[in-house]
Amino acid sequence: MTERLVPDGLWEFFQRVVPEAPTRPQGGGRRRYGDREVLAVIVFVATTGCTWSQVPPVFGLSGATSHRRFREWSRQRVWAKLHRLVLDELGSRGELDWSRCAIDLVNMRALKGDLMGPNPVDRGKYGSKIHLITERTGLPLSVGVSGANLHDSQALEPLVRGIPPIRSRRGPRRGHPAKLHADKAYDNRHLRHWLRLRHITPRIARKGVETPQKLGRHRWTIERTMAWLAGCRRLHRRYERQAIHFLAFTSIACSLICYRRLSPPLTSRR
Repeated sequence: MTERLVPDGLWEFFQRVVPEAPTRPQGGGRRRYGDREVLAVIVFVATTGCTWSQVPPVFGLSGATSHRRFREWSRQRVWAKLHRLVLDELGSRGELDWSRCAIDLVNMRALKGDLMGPNPVDRGKYGSKIHLITERTGLPLSVGVSGANLHDSQALEPLVRGIPPIRSRRGPRRGHPAKLHADKAYDNRHLRHWLRLRHITPRIARKGVETPQKLGRHRWTIERTMAWLAGCRRLHRRYERQAIHFLAFTSIACSLICYRRLSPPLTSRR
């Protein structure tokens, strides 16, 4: 079960970002469960959507122990580092297309916690939003969460700034796309000017000018990525009280999406 949920390749990436286990100066204490086993439980919870108390005993550790380690790693931004590390590997292999990117969001209801708000398109039900920027083929580059009452356009600047400098197959690192596609919710003169100052050509649909039928010509890839995020059943509805934990599950889903895109390493012939 552990090897299936956490393959050797993903475990090698995780070992490079996970902090060292704390040690007791006086010695003794209970044995600390291995990081790979805990990571397998976290991936299981993220993909199946089960609660921490429903973790099956086949893993050999309790859900409370895994949740404690999950909170510890979330405070240390381990999941964001893992996502960036997988993106660096993809960039070094030349599998990231920076010619055009797309931005969009997905709404979901939330039970309680911070970064919540009444959703104007869901009868005022409280919820949250996941904001996402993907490259041309649909791989997530930057992700963020907010309350459901935040206007879509207000998340564009933080998301573009959140794109990390990623390795390239040739040349220096890159962190800005050539074009950015967005729907009419991002139609704002200030945003267009802000993107041009950063040498990003805005491809934002204009209200009352462009028809909705043309929006999906280049933006269908991010709609597919939203469907991939739905494969992480923990994101169907927000149960986490703290937004940092909800963002952590979103980063885990993005890391898994990017890791699945990695082609198998080449084997040399003798």
